Formats: sequence, C-alpha cells, structure tokens
Amino acid sequence: MARLQRSELRCLPLQTTASHLQSLAQIDAQTLGLSREKHHRFLINNNAMRGVALHTRHDWIGYAYVSSDGHIGPLAVVQPNAMDAAFRTALNLALESGCSQVSAFLSGMSDATSIAAEHGMRITIPMLLMSTCDFGHWHRYLPRNPGFM
Repeated sequence: MARLQRSELRCLPLQTTASHLQSLAQIDAQTLGLSREKHHRFLINNNAMRGVALHTRHDWIGYAYVSSDGHIGPLAVVQPNAMDAAFRTALNLALESGCSQVSAFLSGMSDATSIAAEHGMRITIPMLLMSTCDFGHWHRYLPRNPGFM
C-alpha cells in the first residue's frame, strides 16, 4: 500500500438512476460494443460490491467495481490513457476496504498489468479469451470474470 500512489480520479457511488445507467451504457458501447445494463443493475444493488463512477476534474471517464473480498472488476474507461489512473484508484478502493488480498482479471494489452506487477500482484490463473470476431477494447476494460461476460 505504501508504494501505491493516490490517483487523481474522484469516485462517486454508482446509482440505478436513468442518468447513471445511460452514462454506463455509453461507456460500455465505446469499450465493448454492447450494453451491460442488467449487469450494472445487479452489481449496483449487490451489497458485497462497491461501484463507483470515475471522474477527472470535469468528466466522467469510466467506472469500477470492487467487491468486499478485494476483487476489482468490471472496470472500464473511455480513453486508453485513463487505465493507469483508473486501476490505481480501484486498487486504493480495494485496500481501503481492509481486505487481505486484491485480485483482478487483467488483459495482457492493458496498462494495468505493469501496475499489478509493480505492486506485487502475480498471475495465478492464466486464461485465454477467444472470439471469431473483433470484440472489446481490452486495453480499456477489465472483466469481473469470464462467465460474467
């Protein structure tokens, strides 16, 4: 935790309001090309999850969920250069919750992999996601788990 820099992103709790769901849908459309509204409704209303909107000074740039057991994801950002700050913010949220371990499903294409390695995280379950067509911008998205996709 001492090595983790504070992020410049502000966190505001996610809600199931029309404006939040619309913003989440826009982020998912840009990142994955599909709607995940049902997933968001489920996660926002799950007491074991903390969902936050990630904001720069003026703009909503993404979202992150952190579970009570320290798992980060899903997490999405609208710009690739925002992943560093978003993942650091999510790590801070996980550590602030007091959990003993932190985990995340990371794409090899994401800036989050170097941040995870820098902070002592290690690969425990290597996976391969395959698709017959282009799907997702994996440098801007971290899933909850493969089955949740």
